[in-house]
Amino acid sequence: MPRTIWAGAISFGLVTVPINVMSATEDHSIRFHQYHQRDGGRVRVRKFCELEDREVTQAEIGKGYELSRETKHAAAVIVPISDEELANLPLPTAKAIEIDAFVPLDSIDPLTIGEGYYLAPAQPVAAKPYKLLVQALGRSSKVAVAKYAWSGRERLGLLRVKDDVLVLHAMRWPDEIRRPTPEMLPDPVEVSDEEIDRALALMDTMTRDDLDAPEFTDRYTDALAEIITAKREEQPLPQASEPEQPSQVLDLMAALNASVEKAKTARGEPADVHDLPKGKAAKKTAKKAAAKKTAGRRPRSA
Repeated sequence: MPRTIWAGAISFGLVTVPINVMSATEDHSIRFHQYHQRDGGRVRVRKFCELEDREVTQAEIGKGYELSRETKHAAAVIVPISDEELANLPLPTAKAIEIDAFVPLDSIDPLTIGEGYYLAPAQPVAAKPYKLLVQALGRSSKVAVAKYAWSGRERLGLLRVKDDVLVLHAMRWPDEIRRPTPEMLPDPVEVSDEEIDRALALMDTMTRDDLDAPEFTDRYTDALAEIITAKREEQPLPQASEPEQPSQVLDLMAALNASVEKAKTARGEPADVHDLPKGKAAKKTAKKAAAKKTAGRRPRSA
């Protein structure tokens, strides 16, 4: 059971659901320490007061907002803010996750979605309203958009259901998302229907129901663990394979056909890059075939 990192309630109209918040993700990255290369001693970051020129303890450190200085060398004017004041901000979302709206999931820009948290009912009395919200969200095929205040700021969140458990995703505010600029667009080019159809065929061969497959693993962490093990056991370091150099695409259709064949072979399917095209390209192909067939007929004799 993950530890509770925040406790409060979900506010759903006049319905209140007491909940405990736990992180829904884990970080399996290998961590490094900084050390002195000469003697192997740990290098640590120490906190000093710039006025007293001495190291200070955590108990001596507080939060504060620095007002603008009149001159570069003038003493800073600090407005101190205590943890108690932050915990008692005059916000309705300081103690609750307040649902504001329900929207279709596909209306949410993935750029806005951040880290995820599991929400568990905090008390026996929360069981029924918790299950009510879970089942209502499930039947509606929608997600809830809510506001909550954690870590010194009010945030936007997305509530959804995963395996009958409520999940809260942190979201960025709309003004935090940068808009694409014209400089990001490619130069004007034409893409044929046949090329689009082959791209769709490649997508079909690469389609999966889930990401539960060996290739969806953190190869960087695995390779780093191999190096650490080899050095600890004084064994030769594993050699990296030469990466495939991307070739310049001269014929896009040929590259798409080769990609489809490669993807099918990797999945154990018969390689056949001459599948019938779909959509508009199929109609064009059919018309060409019909015209050719008609042209090759001999006129009937009277």
